[in-house]
Amino acid sequence: MTTIAFIGCGAMGAPIAERLIDAGYTVRLFDPRAAAMKPLVERGGIATSSPRDAATGAEVAFACLPSPEVSRAAASGPDGIAGVKGLRIYVEMSTVGSKTIKAIAAELAEGGVTLIDSPVSGGPRGARAGTLSTMAAGERTAFEQVKPMLDAVARNVFYIGPEPGLAQVTKLANNMISAAGMVASFEAACVAVKAGVDARTFIDTVNASTGRNTATSDKFPASILTRSFDYGGKIGTMYKDVFLCLEEARGLNVPMWLGSNVVQMWFHAMSEGRGEDDYTSLIQMIEGWAGVVVGGNESGPVDPVKT
Repeated sequence: MTTIAFIGCGAMGAPIAERLIDAGYTVRLFDPRAAAMKPLVERGGIATSSPRDAATGAEVAFACLPSPEVSRAAASGPDGIAGVKGLRIYVEMSTVGSKTIKAIAAELAEGGVTLIDSPVSGGPRGARAGTLSTMAAGERTAFEQVKPMLDAVARNVFYIGPEPGLAQVTKLANNMISAAGMVASFEAACVAVKAGVDARTFIDTVNASTGRNTATSDKFPASILTRSFDYGGKIGTMYKDVFLCLEEARGLNVPMWLGSNVVQMWFHAMSEGRGEDDYTSLIQMIEGWAGVVVGGNESGPVDPVKT
């Protein structure tokens, strides 16, 4: 089996790496936090000391990282994978925008490494369940070579096109839709509950009607009505994605009237210091403005929170 380097063992990366290990691949791991690698080592992975160390002896490297800056460093920084002998393909699963992906692709091409732009959708829950979708862009031959690996971690694998960056735009556009749906659902639920509608009855009704979306079908039942706010994604990550989508739109001269407001909503949550909070907890900010609680035993109007 092919030896794989896997860089980034966070909330998304760890379960993806786990599935590659379970599929029988030799997986060389790197994460700056030793504790993040430990469960994967116990599962059969090999801990290393840097991205370059992880890529040494590997034919394919995967990365699942939190920001454009970290992705650039892992690819072409002093301890990055660029120039590692024998490495042929670099699969970038991070959501970092087309500009960053094209820059990484150009840097790696100088050393003969082909980049596959392959961000994923489905969140940590989907990664653990193996139900992710991934959208891949890059040289078709290289894509076909890594497709069995992508099949091991994702239920749906879509080939978007030959140019790195196309998958980034697809993922960012998807996440803008998801983020907008969350905000719209949170606001609408606050209206209905404050008017006197039972929260669960409202969600059940929407899910049988035309307003159904992934926020109402998945996030409300799992994390909002229960008041657990533990769905798995961070407000900061969603803000990063919608901001990058707005940048893509501006670069393409595409107006985003609604998208701009969606970005502003998530930015407001960031300005309140909520970046590390679960993204389903964004509804609490809206609840505070509206003077209502949606779900749990406390569902219904409450004293408004002054902001």
